[in-house]
Amino acid sequence: MSTALVWLRRDLRLHDQPALAAAAQRANRLVPLYIHAPEEATPAEGAASRWWLHHSLAALAEALATAGSRLCLDSGATAERLRHWAQVSEADTVYCTTVAEPWARRQEAAVRAALAEAGVALEILPDGLLTDPSAIRNRSGTPYRAFTPFWRSVRPQIDPPRPAPAPALPPLPDAIPEPQPPEALGLLPRIRWDSKLEMHWRPGEPAARERLARFIDGGLADYTGQRDRPARDGTSRLSPRLHFGEVSVRAVWHAAADARAAQPAAEASVDAFLGELGWREFGYHLLWQDPELDRRPFDRRFEAFPWREDPDGALLGAWRRGETGIPLVDAGMRELWATGWMHNRVRMVVGSFLVKNLRLPWQHGEAHFRDTLVDWDLASNSMGWQWVSGCGADAAPYFRIFNPVRQGERFDPDGDYVRQWVPEVAGLPKSHIHQPWKAPADARARSGLHLGRSYPEPLVDLGTSRQEALAAFQALG
Repeated sequence: MSTALVWLRRDLRLHDQPALAAAAQRANRLVPLYIHAPEEATPAEGAASRWWLHHSLAALAEALATAGSRLCLDSGATAERLRHWAQVSEADTVYCTTVAEPWARRQEAAVRAALAEAGVALEILPDGLLTDPSAIRNRSGTPYRAFTPFWRSVRPQIDPPRPAPAPALPPLPDAIPEPQPPEALGLLPRIRWDSKLEMHWRPGEPAARERLARFIDGGLADYTGQRDRPARDGTSRLSPRLHFGEVSVRAVWHAAADARAAQPAAEASVDAFLGELGWREFGYHLLWQDPELDRRPFDRRFEAFPWREDPDGALLGAWRRGETGIPLVDAGMRELWATGWMHNRVRMVVGSFLVKNLRLPWQHGEAHFRDTLVDWDLASNSMGWQWVSGCGADAAPYFRIFNPVRQGERFDPDGDYVRQWVPEVAGLPKSHIHQPWKAPADARARSGLHLGRSYPEPLVDLGTSRQEALAAFQALG
């Protein structure tokens, strides 16, 4: 009688879970195990991600119990704990799926060595991505450094297997102890600020599958028309689900591709959405090339960029709190703090404002997003910040500086998004809501807006700070 141990990582689901399916097919006994080892993941996930992980594990525990199994939880050095569990359960094979991050490669090497000493095999199955970032090269044999040629080459080759159903699970071995609850891992904050996240999110595989179905049925057809409007629910919001593996990227890909076949009129929207999955793939492609993507500019010239001094942290603090005096920027930062998420269009705007108007290092923004986003992802977050800063692969040119006023007027034309998150300016007409400092005094008085008291004056002049940023970028040569 053989026993398999399934080492759960970023694959917290039952459906289309390669490690679980392989173990269920080959073994008579099966142990689903999650090991919490935050010191091994670098950089460590932030508070919002830990909140999500707690609730995702709780949902998985419930699903496994319904399926006649049980989620086992442990913490400590992964290699040591896996070896211990393999010995206790008398497992002959440990199954897991890939995590395409630099620290995970080191972790897998340590696990393989520890298990080999105990005579236990380790089988790692591909998951999480549609491509293999270690294998993709251009015609000259080097990695791609720009998205368009990357996606033009890779897109025709993507043909993932159809998502598999949840397998029937063998029972656990008799020797397995009673499980710990997710609370034992200490993922939740001591000061329970996280209750606000519960108003906006329901982590776990069932909610992920529901969200995918709702997006495909109701939002995908007009994705190109709605995805840039932050006041509307026009994006998939699947990013945290994909990060934690509550739904497989294969399932998302096929759901969208099938919708295109069923709705020919939606072809442009489907292609745009699939392109966003491609952008996610490209982030991991870059991270595979440069393991320091979250810390060092991909274009090393930018290590010499002359950032502004902010000795007391006043500028950075105002940006974090959403008190910059620029309504669209402040709306985005407040949405992030309240919900653990920010609309992608607004992420670009607040990022550009930090690095090109305040001229503060992009690493500050990356670290803040890491702590506050429920969908923080090492590859995507690092790539996004480097893109908006102009120092990454396929980056926005240094002269592309998002004007938050123009962005607001274009993508939040009625001011609905700003009014929701910046009530101090909600009474202004839409003609001035994105630049309240230019509103006539009587309009400000009627709306109850008092600049410098009820709402701050802009931290910087947008035109002057833009010119200063351009001069700094041009000085790099």
